[in-house]
Amino acid sequence: MNSFIYIVLSVLAITLFLLDIMLGSITIPMPDIIDILLGKGSHVSWEYIILNFRLPKAITAVFVGAGISSCGLLMQTLFRNPLADTSILGISSGASLGVASFVMLSALFPAFIPASVSSNYWGMVLSAIIGASIILCLVSSIISWLKDIVSVLIIGVMFGFVTSSIVAIMQYFSDPEIIKNYIVWSFGSLNGTTWNQLQYVIPVVSVGLLVSLCLPKYLNSLLLGDNYARSVGIQISKVRFTIVFITSIITGTLVAFTGPISFIGIAVPHYTRILFRTTNHRVLLPGAMLCGICLMLFCDIITQLPGNGIILPINAVTSIMGAPVVVFIIIKRRKLRKTIFN
Repeated sequence: MNSFIYIVLSVLAITLFLLDIMLGSITIPMPDIIDILLGKGSHVSWEYIILNFRLPKAITAVFVGAGISSCGLLMQTLFRNPLADTSILGISSGASLGVASFVMLSALFPAFIPASVSSNYWGMVLSAIIGASIILCLVSSIISWLKDIVSVLIIGVMFGFVTSSIVAIMQYFSDPEIIKNYIVWSFGSLNGTTWNQLQYVIPVVSVGLLVSLCLPKYLNSLLLGDNYARSVGIQISKVRFTIVFITSIITGTLVAFTGPISFIGIAVPHYTRILFRTTNHRVLLPGAMLCGICLMLFCDIITQLPGNGIILPINAVTSIMGAPVVVFIIIKRRKLRKTIFN
């Protein structure tokens, strides 16, 4: 049964990927798209649109969907809380702070940050990862002595407020044009990603996803409680650090180029559990990646408003898809915790 669901999701993902390339302000026929992808295109303008705009955007949607969804599943399992997510724990906010610091400080102190560094995407990626890692270290240090999961999540939210305040202070001293660009970036978007940026996104996120696929044994043990995990020889502190570190790497890299994307990390793991009807992470992790890819591609298609030149903010669509799940979780929280996490 699981194999059948995987096949259906894979076919759906490929279909949505092609539709994402096909639909937009200009609808390009599917045969022409296939010819262009095979290097046999004859329509120059369509080839330019696909290869320089739509194809990079669709690939970005694939990695964002898979990356954020897997991170959400890892966080929910680690904290045994159905509302845990990189944004809830402040990791996305930390990555945003890293990007803001890199961009704004590069303009404020050009003498200390060479132009070769400020114009390099690796600088922005590393800044986002460092920002996310700082928050992860703070959260991890709290986890080591604070057993109340709810309190940890609340502290994560507080970290998010603190990072937002620091960004606001930096904006006060920054150039208006830089502030404008940062605000637009903070809305979240898949449209601005280029091939140059994808050469950073693809390898980093791919490595993070591959490492996460090696963790089901440890994740399944964590679901059964810390005592059980210790009894089977699992070093919980190392597993926790590995999970949060992978999450920060994936989140930091994606946030650096797309901005924060809301609700995907919370909603997709629950869609996956409902679809596969299991808590086995050997099934859930690849399933969450496929579900995340499908949902992100679908949301991106909706944002294009096919046949119209208007582009909706991606977070407006993902919120519609994810917010009802959060409301349902809050209403059914006690029941969900008993059936999924106990």
